[in-house]
Order: sequence, then C-alpha cells, then structure tokens
Amino acid sequence: MVFERSTLALCLRANEFGRSDKLKNYVSASVLSADMLELKNEIKKLEKSRIDMLHFDVMDGIFVDNITFGLPVLKQVRAATDMTLDVHLMITDPMKYIDSFADFGADIISFHIESESDTAAVIDRIHERGLKASVALRPATPVESVFKYLSDVDMILVMTVEPGFGGQSFIPETLDKVRAVRNKISELGLDVNVQVDGGINADTAAAVRAAGANVLVSGSYLFAAADMAAAADSLREDR
Repeated sequence: MVFERSTLALCLRANEFGRSDKLKNYVSASVLSADMLELKNEIKKLEKSRIDMLHFDVMDGIFVDNITFGLPVLKQVRAATDMTLDVHLMITDPMKYIDSFADFGADIISFHIESESDTAAVIDRIHERGLKASVALRPATPVESVFKYLSDVDMILVMTVEPGFGGQSFIPETLDKVRAVRNKISELGLDVNVQVDGGINADTAAAVRAAGANVLVSGSYLFAAADMAAAADSLREDR
C-alpha cells in the first residue's frame, strides 16, 4: 500500500529540509522513548510541541542486538500524522527494504555505511523514490568513510552513542567526527545537514551545535520534559 500525502505537505518538507543558503536547526523526536501504549497521543503531543520530525528507529536484531519497529508500526504512525518521518535503518541489508519504507510513509531514510548493501546504490534508490537520503556511521567508524558521498546525500548521521538502545550517555569523542564532517562539507561548498543521535539534551546540544550539527535527535529528554516545546527550543537554541 502506497500512502498518498498532500502535494503541499510534501513540498513543504522538501523546501524546509532541502538545500538552502543557511541550514536551519531541527529537532527530531525519537519514538523509541515514547509510551508505546499511548503512541497516538504521544504523536499529538509532538505536533503540539512544534517538534520538527519524528525519528523512527528500525532495528533488525542482527545489525544491532535490539529489535524495534517495522513496517506495520510505520504504517500506523503515517496514518496518524503528517509530521516528517525521519526513518533510521539499523539493519543488515537496507537496499532490500527501501521501497517498502518509502511506500509506508518515510520522508527521510538514514542507513548505515557499515551495512552490507552498496552505499551508492542505496542513496540512488532513496532519491529515485523522492525521499531525502542520509548515511549514518557508528562512533568507531572512521568519519572519512562518508566523505566521498557528501555531494550525493541530504544528510550525514553521526551516532553519538552505540546504536541499538535508547537512554545511553553521550560519547564526547564523537564531537570530533561531527566537526570533521561539517568541515569537509564546508570545504566542498555543500550545505548538507548533519544529524546527531544519542544522549542529546540541553547540555550536549550546545556542544554538538558548536561542532556543526543542525539536526538533533532526542528521546528521553523530550518525552520526560514537563514542557516538551520548551525542551525542544533549548535544543534548537536559535529559534
């Protein structure tokens, strides 16, 4: 089943997250930290709190030890909201599933350079489906491995914790990777977004923004906040 969304909504997403003279700061809320029994209400809370994106972690139990959400859950989430769906595939063979995640409502797909699929081919397929493409890397992966793809992607996702489980502490050494990828993007004259995921709160947000990240994934910090909108603003800083 292919989900039909309004042309206006798709154009807004493409324009807001596309390439521009000045990259904006965005907050992507990790649904991994949401109350799964109240997911529809949690999504409404995200919308009311002016969260930019919903971050949807997909784990297959092979690429990482954990198993999380799949296509049936994405289908329900897409039916419940018009928010930008920021899908992060932590799976062994992402190419096998690009069409399915596109059909079920993803707007942005991040996949890992450490996966078994051909990186360039996956990027091409994501773009062929009209979606934004992002390459992710683990903390231990050399940041230089993504440099040759910078002119082809919309975003680079630097994991600031080991992928697989929510609630981990931020790894300070990953700031060097954020800084290196942002410097390379600037050197090449590109305006690719840089996303960070893991241990992001008001304190670590300042550090990753200073290093060059502009898309911040946050889970427990947002969902546990008494005022989610204020918490999101603290991550964006300049809004």
